[in-house]
Amino acid sequence: MSALLRRIMSAFVALAVLAACSPTGEGGAANGFASTDITGANYAKGFQLTDHTGAPRSLTDYRGKVVTLFFGYTQCPDVCPTNLLGMAEVMRQLGPDAEKVQVLFITVDPERDTQALLAEYVPAFDKRFAGLYGDVETTAAVARDFKVFYQKQGDTKGMAYTIDHSTGTYVFDPEGRLRLYVKHGEKPEVIAGDLRKLLAGK
Repeated sequence: MSALLRRIMSAFVALAVLAACSPTGEGGAANGFASTDITGANYAKGFQLTDHTGAPRSLTDYRGKVVTLFFGYTQCPDVCPTNLLGMAEVMRQLGPDAEKVQVLFITVDPERDTQALLAEYVPAFDKRFAGLYGDVETTAAVARDFKVFYQKQGDTKGMAYTIDHSTGTYVFDPEGRLRLYVKHGEKPEVIAGDLRKLLAGK
C-alpha cells in the first residue's frame, strides 16, 4: 500500500469518527447557515496560482460556481486528508449540484508539493478537485491575504518537517464573494446544506 493510500485510509477512519461525534449544526445562525457567515469580510480577495495541470488560475476562473478553499499540504498526516475526504462526501451528497461546486486545495508547502505530487494527491479524493501552488513568496502572500497561519515544525533545516497550519475552509458564492468559514470537522451533510443555500442564491 502506498504512503498516499495509507494517509487517505487513515483519514477515512478519522472522518467516520468525526461524523459520529460532531454536532449537526442544526439551529445555526439566523441567516440559516450552519457555518460562520463572514459576508462582507475585507480579506481573501483572490489569488494568482498554478493548478495541478500546470494552468494559471485565479478565483475569477471559477465564477459561476460555489468555491470551497482549504490550505494544507500533501504530507499532512490527518487534517488535510480528512478535510478532502469530507469534501468528497459533500460532493456525493450534492448529487448533480456538485457540478456547480469547485473544491480547491492550496498547498502551504511549495518546497515539497510539486505539480506532479499535487496531481497525484488531490484528484485521488475526487477527480473534480483542484490542487493549487505557487512559489514560496507567492504562497506567503496568498496566505496573508486569507489570514491563514502556517509554520514548519521539526526538521526545519531538512525535508522531513511537518507544518502547523490553519484548518478552516473558506466558501465563496457563485459571484465570487467570500461568504462562509467552515470549521474543521464539520459534518458533510451540514456543509452540503450550506452550499445548497448558496447555490439557491441565499
